[in-house]
Amino acid sequence: MPLELIADRPGHAVLSSYQEPPLAPDEIRVQSLFSSVKHGTELRGFRADTPDASDRWDGELRLHRRGESASSGFPRRLGNMCLGAVVEVGAEVTALREGDRVFAHLPIRETHTVSAARVQKAPDGISPQAIMYWDPADFAVGAVRDGAVRLGDRVAVFGLGAIGLMVAQAARLCGARWVVVVDPIERRRAAALRHAADLALDPVAIDAGLEIKQHTDKIGADIAFETSGSYRAFEDAMRATCYAGTLVSTAYYHGEQGLRLAGEWHRNRIQVISSRANSEPLPQASWNFARIRAESLALLVEGRLQADDLIDPIVPFTAAADAYMEINQHPERSIKLGIDHELA
Repeated sequence: MPLELIADRPGHAVLSSYQEPPLAPDEIRVQSLFSSVKHGTELRGFRADTPDASDRWDGELRLHRRGESASSGFPRRLGNMCLGAVVEVGAEVTALREGDRVFAHLPIRETHTVSAARVQKAPDGISPQAIMYWDPADFAVGAVRDGAVRLGDRVAVFGLGAIGLMVAQAARLCGARWVVVVDPIERRRAAALRHAADLALDPVAIDAGLEIKQHTDKIGADIAFETSGSYRAFEDAMRATCYAGTLVSTAYYHGEQGLRLAGEWHRNRIQVISSRANSEPLPQASWNFARIRAESLALLVEGRLQADDLIDPIVPFTAAADAYMEINQHPERSIKLGIDHELA
């Protein structure tokens, strides 16, 4: 029987067998070639340590119902994106045929049986690694649009997971004159310096806010992006932002660390924007999430957003469970986990 990566309980990943369903007329069967995970969103569900797990989300009121337990959600499939090859098509499917490369938001498993309408044909010439960055690129494009990065701006990016790395590149595409990135993980800082960043800072070793002010004629960044979900990073971003500047956050914050809205917040009149590209309606009426998705994919296909060396580590499918546990326990050892199903 084929295998899939699941969390059988909070914080624990295993490969588990599943039964292949019959193929419906409008469906296709896909053999996985390359898969990846979404570290931030996915790992908080894996750990079950946020209000999503403890306080039920009320979609109508758009708030968490405190004290009302959400369903456990376990066992749960793991993984966020998959590129695969079509190996079988249903009788009603005409747009795809066996051998076509397709991709979609799908979990990490050996095969997928899904509606043909759920997948997209992979453009010619695009690497599996670039396709895996489609999701973080969506939220990076949404963030730079929400932050309205303009020609000549000085931009600071706090947090260099997949979204942060894409934000740094997207800000440069928007015309940013100077891009500084901040992250405690050296391999992520090095990746950002290969792609768009002028300066990379370790917030554990230095005062990032002070350093950024000193590099900008004592003014600060025109726009700061916080993509890590760290309260400390949010505070550092406030300290790094200029008077009446903008701080854009794409992150989900949790835990009991608290946020100190001290002097920088009060005195400098910083505008804070919560950015989530798929929360509609979007601020600009002519844009929706579908348009953002199309734009971010086009930027990856054209090579204007580069991700070929930003899947790290890459492991075979047989090692997926151990690798997933590793990125959860040791985030400093990864950027974005990739699963190459063709590796032995």
